[in-house]
Amino acid sequence: MTESDKKSLGRNDPCHCGSGKKYKACHLSQDEAAERDLRAKQQEAQAKDKPAEAEATDAAATAERAHPREQPRHATPQPWKRAATGGSRTMPRFSAPRRSGGS
Repeated sequence: MTESDKKSLGRNDPCHCGSGKKYKACHLSQDEAAERDLRAKQQEAQAKDKPAEAEATDAAATAERAHPREQPRHATPQPWKRAATGGSRTMPRFSAPRRSGGS
């Protein structure tokens, strides 16, 4: 099976092996595992080719993406938050239950 055939094959299409099952129930997991192994081998080969400096900058870039610097908070006035900080409330709280139904 060629690469273009695999890419055009959908999960719910019949499997390429001719079993009559759907691709997702037959060979999908095996094909994905083979692709994962291939990608891992390619990444290992690339890692061997890179110098130590490039690995350090890659690690720093990865750390920055994983934990980006926190942006400064905005100074927009938010009147709805005043009630939580101890400001006056617009509606008093009642402990009595609300009535339901008609009049």
